[in-house]
Amino acid sequence: MQKINLKDCTLSFLDDTFGLEEIAQSSHLDYWLNKSIKPLTEIEKQYLLILQNKLLSNIRDWNEQELLSNFIVPVFTLVNFTTLKFNDFAERNVKATISEYELSGNPDGIIATGRREPKIPYFAFQEYKPQTDPTGEPQGQCLAAMLVGQALNGNTQPIYGCYVIGKDWNFVVLENKKYVISKSFAVDDDEIFEVYRILQGLKEILLEIIK
Repeated sequence: MQKINLKDCTLSFLDDTFGLEEIAQSSHLDYWLNKSIKPLTEIEKQYLLILQNKLLSNIRDWNEQELLSNFIVPVFTLVNFTTLKFNDFAERNVKATISEYELSGNPDGIIATGRREPKIPYFAFQEYKPQTDPTGEPQGQCLAAMLVGQALNGNTQPIYGCYVIGKDWNFVVLENKKYVISKSFAVDDDEIFEVYRILQGLKEILLEIIK
């Protein structure tokens, strides 16, 4: 059995090795991106603007960890993915055997069933430095973690994902062997509120599908 680290995966490798196909549209992605949530409160709006102002002042200079701790983690904390059904986890090891390959690694973030440790992942998150980094591909790393989640849940539900490159957020859905990647949402303008709405929508979807 060949062991593959998530951080070494690219979209090209995953397509060729596991027979994946990128598609242009998905009803699951459309449902996610357009899901209605309660209107943002004034406190939520003001907090997001505070985070955005900090991003605007630092995005060209932040390293990966600074981007994560100063912007991404506060946004996820505001959404609050801690529920009785699932929780969010960071840098936890996940692995699964798919065909003759063992995929394993430590995604930047996952949302999975379990309270103290992850059990079955339903969402994978990968963030990246603002500048190009030749040591990896966030799209491939994210999709590889989603493949692990798909294997662990028996391929009974779509798997959701997101990767961030600097100010740009992209959302991903994997179902069977087909995946779709959204357009980029830039959090340096009013799309920051769209990103927050989409993450809130993800929480609602997970509450619907995780029994």
